[in-house]
Amino acid sequence: MTVALKEYKPGTAFSGVIGRTFDVSSPAWPQPLRAREGAPNVLFIVQDDTGFGQMGCYGSPIKTPNIDALAAEGLLFNNMHTTALCSPTRSCILTGRNHHSNAMSCITEGSTGFPGGNANIPFENGMLSEILLQQGYNTYAIGKWHLTPGDQISAAGPYDRWPLGRGFERFYGFLGGDTHQYYPELVYDNHSVEPEKTPEEGYHLTEDLVDHAIAFIADAKQVAPNKPFFMYFCPGAMHAPHHVSKEWSDEYKGQFDDGWDAYREKVFARQKELGIVPADAELSRHDPDVQEWDSLSADEKRLYARMMEVFAGFLTHTDYHYGRLFDFLKSIGEWDNTIIMFISDNGASSEGGPTGSVNENKFFNNVPDSLEQNLAMIDDIGMPNTFNHYAWGWTWAGNTPFRRWKRETYRGGISDPFIIHWPKGIQAKGDVRTQYAHAIDMAPTILELLAVEPPTAIKGVTQSPIEGHSFAHALDDSLAPSKHITQYFEMMGHRSIYHDGWRAICPWPGTSFKEAGMFFGAPIDKDKLTELDAKGWELYHVDEDYAENHNIAEQNRAKLIEMIATWYVEAGKYNVLPVDGRGTQRFAEPRPAIAVNRTSYTYYPNTQMVPTNAGPQFLNRPHSITADVEIPAGGAEGALLSAGDVQGGFALYMQDGRLHYVYNYVGAEFYHAESNARVPEGHHSLRLEFEVTGKPDIASGKGAPGCAQLYIDNKLVGAVDVPLTMPLIIGLAGGVVAGADTGSPVWDKYKPPFRFTGKLHSVTVDVSGELIKDDEAALRAILARQ
Repeated sequence: MTVALKEYKPGTAFSGVIGRTFDVSSPAWPQPLRAREGAPNVLFIVQDDTGFGQMGCYGSPIKTPNIDALAAEGLLFNNMHTTALCSPTRSCILTGRNHHSNAMSCITEGSTGFPGGNANIPFENGMLSEILLQQGYNTYAIGKWHLTPGDQISAAGPYDRWPLGRGFERFYGFLGGDTHQYYPELVYDNHSVEPEKTPEEGYHLTEDLVDHAIAFIADAKQVAPNKPFFMYFCPGAMHAPHHVSKEWSDEYKGQFDDGWDAYREKVFARQKELGIVPADAELSRHDPDVQEWDSLSADEKRLYARMMEVFAGFLTHTDYHYGRLFDFLKSIGEWDNTIIMFISDNGASSEGGPTGSVNENKFFNNVPDSLEQNLAMIDDIGMPNTFNHYAWGWTWAGNTPFRRWKRETYRGGISDPFIIHWPKGIQAKGDVRTQYAHAIDMAPTILELLAVEPPTAIKGVTQSPIEGHSFAHALDDSLAPSKHITQYFEMMGHRSIYHDGWRAICPWPGTSFKEAGMFFGAPIDKDKLTELDAKGWELYHVDEDYAENHNIAEQNRAKLIEMIATWYVEAGKYNVLPVDGRGTQRFAEPRPAIAVNRTSYTYYPNTQMVPTNAGPQFLNRPHSITADVEIPAGGAEGALLSAGDVQGGFALYMQDGRLHYVYNYVGAEFYHAESNARVPEGHHSLRLEFEVTGKPDIASGKGAPGCAQLYIDNKLVGAVDVPLTMPLIIGLAGGVVAGADTGSPVWDKYKPPFRFTGKLHSVTVDVSGELIKDDEAALRAILARQ
């Protein structure tokens, strides 16, 4: 027989009776935090870099049956908007506040010393995870985070802006903007971990993330089946590298041979057929920065088509694993009462440049991509030895019918796929919703659907007003007016404003790079801003001109002035100012750091990887690496210190009883030194000295050349000339690791994690030599990780 327990709310008076002895006393217990009976689960799926025209339900030929089923059984929005960049959008999704209100004007690595851009999301802007935790929900974050300031993601912390510091009870994923899909930089809760399988054993990050998503839910449901969950699920897909096995990409062989122009025409026609775009909509112009497909050589067409086949296979693979998560929710009876919101964080990405690459690290080190080299690797695109991104013609096509792309506030950068699905709570099925909405509207919509009032305080911090507008009223009423009437946009000086069916846009540096005569990132001073406000704004009546094809600023001067004034009102309200178009200076400017700058770094084995921005700067300067080791009887092998990954880096290691050093120049050239003597048993100092022998040619992709010398107990035992080094960035993934080469290995002469089998006391890195920098070129490397 179960005895009913007497409970009282924590913080109120004890409701039992306390007598002199137990027999004359009556117990009562603090009431556990329980969710409302029948409260739905909430699942946010935030996909990366997916354009308006890249999924099947939005008119694409790419197969996404599980996402399509969400749209067919739920609602598809054709007027949802984001900020044009990942970290800013994700901050909007979780808080319901604008990105500048969240101090997230750019990605975390592009923070500035102003309230709207310092990348420290204020605690007064509570996240949905923190709110629902107070409502008795389990809260889980899976996959990409990218909301912690770049100087705070090392093991030194602080951890209060990691997922577990912002209301999530469990986290499994990666903290940065991208990661290798076969060798990811994984974090479990607050510590680094390695994948449990290798690529050869079938490992892929998306599958791993779904496995953990299912496990997290199952862990709690088997104990408390009535307790709802909030899951923030963010795969690395569809950000580069576009990694997927050939069985998925080969399914699309030949399907993109007619090129990006033909893709746009077919997708646009399908979008009209599906009612995704208005019947009178017009396709935007051919982008001046994109090559005409028919002008390309046969080899270029073959290469670029394969890049798109791999992207398509990657998307279909991702969709398949969503299906596994959906099937699990169905199997445990939670599907009908789970609110799913699916969104992309920005438009399709142009970071592959005009030619794409099998190794993005070349582009970010100013190393020209070679058509011959890329063609030689065409069968490896999507495999673990690549870090590939498609050519930006596919970016432009992926945003059909809009112009431009990610990082710009034309609709190609900010108008994104959005689907909501809740069988138990939404009667309408398979409809298109046209109401204007923005990522800041997702959190308030969830709160209204859950009948939860935004808290006035979280953990004692008084909360700011939520800035988004719920669209819950439109879910069962296609004719309901949008509550979101005005929305500003600003991204690296590219500005726009929506107000009641109109859009004004001030593109920076211009309508295209070709027409502007410059790339993005140029500064805007006060005189240039005055000029832009006088002459640089365009005006579109988007209620009638869906894809922004007809600039009617000249004919509607009064309306344009009104829109510009509205932009400034919103900018003042939400901490947007100062307008900052900088690239080079913005990304290179000094920021507060946990540790002071130094020239000597000491590392220890069995510790977490040190992110590149928290470690020593090896490039373009003399440096030494000294390992204090003990070699057991029979010898030892393994990495003493590694930095970078398969796309570029170096390793000091032991193999076959000898000391080795290898330098990987952007995956194209390898320079190897081996000691002429074996390392004896016992206690030794093993050292690498890199002596600079010339000046770098950074513009040409050549860092300072040098001579790498190996020493055993101060005796020179080997050397190699290194004529080509990376001038700007070691690798797009991977940091500094002592005692191993984890992740994708620097080269293929050993298998990761290649842990040192002797005793490694410590490794000391000295970088006291003069550093040569090129901040302008370094910008591209930082933006690669958005």
